[in-house]
Amino acid sequence: MSSTSTDSTNSGTQLPLRDTAESVKASSAIAWSSFFLALLQSACTFFAALDGLRVAIGVSSLLLASTVGRFLGHLHVDWVRLPMIALALAGSLLNLVVLWQVRRLRSRPAAHWRQRPLSSKKIWMERVQLVLSILTLALIGVEEYWHIRWHHHV
Repeated sequence: MSSTSTDSTNSGTQLPLRDTAESVKASSAIAWSSFFLALLQSACTFFAALDGLRVAIGVSSLLLASTVGRFLGHLHVDWVRLPMIALALAGSLLNLVVLWQVRRLRSRPAAHWRQRPLSSKKIWMERVQLVLSILTLALIGVEEYWHIRWHHHV
């Protein structure tokens, strides 16, 4: 009798365990390589579609360039412009108030015992929010300044 142990399958035949382990490894390798090749093919399809999208964006931007003046004239009416500016102003001011409140609460002596050090991601996100809020306020100011100069009203 052979010294290798055997495993019975559903068909009743005896297969050495070494062969079944090797077949599992082989089928696993085939599955992973199939997955990898499908992933590569998906990436290729994605970039091919993206290339077509770039062409569509280029053509549409060329077509819109000739009519953008009329479109901006319709978009720049007060009933559209003023609510957009009001929402941007309110969102920016609310964001600044929330950031101020968070920093104020963190700096209170009663909060020092329960504070954990902030992660660098959290600090980065707060700084980005601060900069974006200030830039939004600056853009609103610049837009209103030039709107008053060119159109003589808010």
